[in-house]
Amino acid sequence: MSVTDDAIAKIKAMIISGDLEPGSRLPREADLAAELGVSRNSLREAVRALSLVRILDVRQGDGTYVASLEPKSLLDAMSFLLEFHQDDSVLDIFGVRRILEPAATALAAQLMSEERIAHLRTLVEPETTSVTELVALDLEFHAAIAAASGNKVLASLLDSLSLPTMRARIWRGITEERAFERTVAEHRGICDAIAARDPELAHARALAHVAGVMEWLRRAAG
Repeated sequence: MSVTDDAIAKIKAMIISGDLEPGSRLPREADLAAELGVSRNSLREAVRALSLVRILDVRQGDGTYVASLEPKSLLDAMSFLLEFHQDDSVLDIFGVRRILEPAATALAAQLMSEERIAHLRTLVEPETTSVTELVALDLEFHAAIAAASGNKVLASLLDSLSLPTMRARIWRGITEERAFERTVAEHRGICDAIAARDPELAHARALAHVAGVMEWLRRAAG
């Protein structure tokens, strides 16, 4: 373990133990470096790394603070990192969605309010034929279901996984015949299952939906 990695681990340990709470200010650089037993340069590198993943918040002229540590904030950083690897790992990202999205959809079938279901139906019947606008509606449709799961961490995680797959969705809409007609029909089926309060059917239809996109990606990559 490098000295910087050691400093990162020690700062994380202070946060986990409660010595540093969300929103609290870190001690002065010299004092913290002495407490952790590292050089000030190593401490700066550790702070820089932890700020990139939204664990620390460096405020120019005001010091360094522990961030809110809200799931949305932390997972935004993961989405940012995934953007750099989307060409190589888009199938892996869809693989994670294949595990999580059906579970979120099953929860939504139990918890989504009638008002939210009515809004979901407006996203199922698009009036536009623009590929980019249809993909934006697709993202909104899945985000609405994830939000209705009642689990903020699950919703934030799925949100962070959606944007890195946007380019693949647009490409599918351009290159695959009747891709969006198929997507609309699958969305309608998912929405119907949620409205029917049938978690098992909602889970199955969401799984088939994501699996279908993965199958197309494998064919396109081959």
